[in-house]
Amino acid sequence: MKTALVQLNSSDDPDDNLGRIQGFVVEAASAGARLVLTPEVSNCVSTSRRHQNDVLREEAEDATLAALRARAAEQNIWLLIGSLGLKTQDVDGRFANRSFLIAPNGEIRARYDKIHMFDVQVTPEETYRESDGYRPGNRAVVADTPFGRIGMSICYDIRFPHLYRALAQAGAQILTIPAAFSYVTGAAHWHSLLRARAIETGCFVLAPAQTGEHASNIGKPRRTFGHSLAVSPWGEVLLDAGMDTGVFIFDMDQSAVAEARRKVPSLTHSRPFEGP
Repeated sequence: MKTALVQLNSSDDPDDNLGRIQGFVVEAASAGARLVLTPEVSNCVSTSRRHQNDVLREEAEDATLAALRARAAEQNIWLLIGSLGLKTQDVDGRFANRSFLIAPNGEIRARYDKIHMFDVQVTPEETYRESDGYRPGNRAVVADTPFGRIGMSICYDIRFPHLYRALAQAGAQILTIPAAFSYVTGAAHWHSLLRARAIETGCFVLAPAQTGEHASNIGKPRRTFGHSLAVSPWGEVLLDAGMDTGVFIFDMDQSAVAEARRKVPSLTHSRPFEGP
């Protein structure tokens, strides 16, 4: 099945980003892709909480979500919106980092709020406190499609393998890991982590990513690693998008999941243990 990863260089202007996203989605569908995936925070890459508060909207009012639902229906495709930054009703004012699976009729088939927050100090000059602006989710999500069960996640989740084992043991055959990965950690860990999650679970791993230097009207600009990846259930890199924006298409053979799990059925070999 033809599948497309969309690699973006989103700015902090959701309206400006939407036009490019829609163009890439149409391009992917025109090339025959039945499943199209966009990166984390497709609508707005920003380090300014004040700016985010000005431009982000709640789910019911978000123009990016509404337009992409309509575009999925128009093109008759499954669309994984990697994530959108959205306002919530939380009393502390924090946002949601929410991924959406859109069916070919434009309906929202599944939602997932990022569980693990990127609170790290990568270098003395590069510190992130995602939990200051975003509140974590608390529910793992799988969703059924005609081409397999999808387990949803976002970016920093990748460092928590127990989440992916739980998704696979719940029947997931495809893991989605949209990201806006730090350039420093991406260069060190991105390929290794994605391949490991595929090998451990016998799942396809689909990881559309943000890339490059992100234009910013307010706040410190961000730099992300790119290299959107598709990884087979055997751990082979099927597609590496490098650093360019655009649409990157590959063929996903669903039979590869059963074959990898037949060879190494580790999902069925869990055993209880004591300690440490």
